[in-house]
Amino acid sequence: MFLSLNKLLKCSKTGSMTWVPVRHKSSGGRRPKKKIYHRVHELDRVMDLQKKPSLILQLKSIIQSQKQQSLFLRDLEKEVGFVQKWNFMAVIEKYPAIFCVEGSGSTNRTPPSVRLTDKAQKIASEEGEARNLMEPILVKNLRKLLMLSVDCRVPLEKIEFIESELGLPNNFKESLIPKYPEYFSVKDVNEKPYLNLENWDSSLTVTAREERAAQDGIPDFNVSRKQVRISKDGNYRGPNAFRLSFPVGFRPNKSCLEEIERWKKMDFPSPYLNARRFEAKDPKARKRVVAVLHELLSLTMEKRMTSAQLDAFHSEYLLPSR
Repeated sequence: MFLSLNKLLKCSKTGSMTWVPVRHKSSGGRRPKKKIYHRVHELDRVMDLQKKPSLILQLKSIIQSQKQQSLFLRDLEKEVGFVQKWNFMAVIEKYPAIFCVEGSGSTNRTPPSVRLTDKAQKIASEEGEARNLMEPILVKNLRKLLMLSVDCRVPLEKIEFIESELGLPNNFKESLIPKYPEYFSVKDVNEKPYLNLENWDSSLTVTAREERAAQDGIPDFNVSRKQVRISKDGNYRGPNAFRLSFPVGFRPNKSCLEEIERWKKMDFPSPYLNARRFEAKDPKARKRVVAVLHELLSLTMEKRMTSAQLDAFHSEYLLPSR
């Protein structure tokens, strides 16, 4: 599923439509059958919603990097390239509340330039304060990220790979990590810099799923043993349950719901326990992998990552090869 999603994200960059390739097995020396593509409308919508904000934020950063806090439109091509220039021009035209074009009149000989409007500039100036308010949350999530790993350490390059997903500043290695020597340290392992956890905090081992269950009023995880009836959508309010969302049009039969119920009621080890303690073939250990992925995604800003980003942490979290 994650591999298909990664291919989807790559395909979406070339067009507005998202397609899922379906492979067909070939036998012997026969010519393989032609791939059949099925459109996934939900992922189309996700990618469309992501494109506009990313362009707006990228243009905002380019404008703020200029000395005069404005950018000549003729220089836009140098910053983003000839093809992308037209996408940014469309964004400038579509969002006059964010971007203001100056010097475009017939009597004005000054080359046209774009800057942030006063309202957008005011909001952008508050970004630094917002980051300062978020710093305790970022530090907490970074500590939990290290606690999930088997050795309580992760290569710095892998954290940089997902720094935007975690909400970390671009210069977090200089601005954030040195401020908290009681939590983090950078050490070389096999000539590669690793971010190490300095001390273990058991209070951080409560997962996002457990916190959500406590907010929803689900009884204590160790005390609740009541028989709970599962609904037709595969969900029920149980202590060991993960919420499911079936594809549109999928109607599970009774045996399928019973299998889902058995899996949801099965207890499993905490994702913060060392993965080396469990056998990969154990059903409880396999469910624990789901908990690890769930917790890892819960640490991100948008609760999602690409399959390439997840695969980057394969060795640190002992994720299965499939």
